[in-house]
Amino acid sequence: MDHHHDTEELRGVEFWEKHYGGSERVWSGKVNQVIERLVAPLAPGTSLDLGSGEGSDVMWMASRGWQATGVDISPTAVERARQDAAKHGFTEPQATFIAADLSEWNTSQTFDLVTLSFFQAPFEFARAEILRRAAQLVAPGGHLLALSHAARPSFAPAFDGDVPAFPQPDTELEALQLDSDQWSVLQAEVIEREITDPNGNPATLEDTVVFIQRKP
Repeated sequence: MDHHHDTEELRGVEFWEKHYGGSERVWSGKVNQVIERLVAPLAPGTSLDLGSGEGSDVMWMASRGWQATGVDISPTAVERARQDAAKHGFTEPQATFIAADLSEWNTSQTFDLVTLSFFQAPFEFARAEILRRAAQLVAPGGHLLALSHAARPSFAPAFDGDVPAFPQPDTELEALQLDSDQWSVLQAEVIEREITDPNGNPATLEDTVVFIQRKP
């Protein structure tokens, strides 16, 4: 998540269009390692990625037999994802991409897996409500995986402005308002990963991982 844009006026689709329109490609195109580790053992079914960006996680799902859908607020990101999917030979329903504001979008379909990867912004939006709605879209026996930045990167300078709090496992579970008769919490923790900072020096990132399963 990029916190360096001027967000005094930009919100919602305008912010994300500027984010994705500022370069040819924002993300690496590689699947997130946490998704790979937790999802690889699951039997393929239907998946939904909320805030899918340029679609790398969706296409990874599709390459492993999932009928994968991604929804993102940025038409630029969605078009980029569609072009990449076509380049790799994926057609609907293998890989489907929808441009929509998740505060307004909904579907009657349920999914075997719903993911939200770094579903954050440097401004307030209806995140908790969307998180709860995401859980409602999980089919019986299915899973929800919410992966978030738990803190600023170790190399990031101090930031004086107001930004929403970084999600923690307990705040994520509180926002989800899970019924323990219907859900099992498989993982809820902060994990640390080693990375290289923009100057080539060793650095760390902390991520909040919440992985839950709806009981059959």
